[in-house]
Amino acid sequence: MGERREVYGRRRNGEEFPAEVSISKGAVGGRVVYNAVVRDVTERKRYEAELRARSEELSRSNRELEQFAYVASHDLQEPLRMVASYTQLLARRYEGKLDANADRYIHFAVDGAQRMQALINDLLALSRVGTLGKPFQPTDLNVVLGRVLQWLQPALAESGGAVTHDPLPTVLGDQGQLEQLFQNLVANALKFRRSDVAPHVHVAAAHRHGPEGNEWAIGVRDNGIGFEMQFAEQIFVVFQRLHTRTEYPGTGVGLAICRKIVERHGGRIWAESQPGEGTTFHLTFPDRPAAPSR
Repeated sequence: MGERREVYGRRRNGEEFPAEVSISKGAVGGRVVYNAVVRDVTERKRYEAELRARSEELSRSNRELEQFAYVASHDLQEPLRMVASYTQLLARRYEGKLDANADRYIHFAVDGAQRMQALINDLLALSRVGTLGKPFQPTDLNVVLGRVLQWLQPALAESGGAVTHDPLPTVLGDQGQLEQLFQNLVANALKFRRSDVAPHVHVAAAHRHGPEGNEWAIGVRDNGIGFEMQFAEQIFVVFQRLHTRTEYPGTGVGLAICRKIVERHGGRIWAESQPGEGTTFHLTFPDRPAAPSR
């Protein structure tokens, strides 16, 4: 009573069809009346089946793409390592002994090999988010951020920057990937800093009820150069950059890795910014209990 049940009906021609039945109880003229509604859901079932098939195909395609990216990047490592080694050897042995054009050409070759190695390493990191992730465990984000700040201490000292944070929660996640996530976001803030202000990053945390239930909302706010909000989605696309490599080095893969890590953890990531006013990256993580230990 008051619930919907799925059943099968039969048409006059003998054909079966999926249906949804609901029954309600009421009173009319002092008598108890039951009202039954039978709804043909053939089209809805067909649509759901098509949606499942497309979702399965998309998942399969994504897995194949991740595997292809991993294999291609991994197989490129060895020949590229040889090219990089020999161009660096040329630079050390013959720089200044040939003409200026030769020195310039060797420099281009070394720089190109180094940039290609960085691209391959970042592509490998991107492909490994889904294929080599570890099982989720309760992970203290205070510990995660503390480790990240230790690794970034030289960059913080060089820039005169500072990182502050609220008390952070414990979430269910892959600690290695969460460290990579916060390292990318904090390093990004230090890189895209304003020339006239020391960089400052603040990591905030709040518990709230989100679209999918209770969640932790994390904000990583900086006082850097910012960007126009029309580019808020573009920055998460692989190889999409808002600045030239001469202005700000990098491969354009870091934020794509961040998005993939957050989505693997069942959350969302987006950015809010304004030129000259800094950027805030918003992250969400589901607040869900850990599975019971066995």
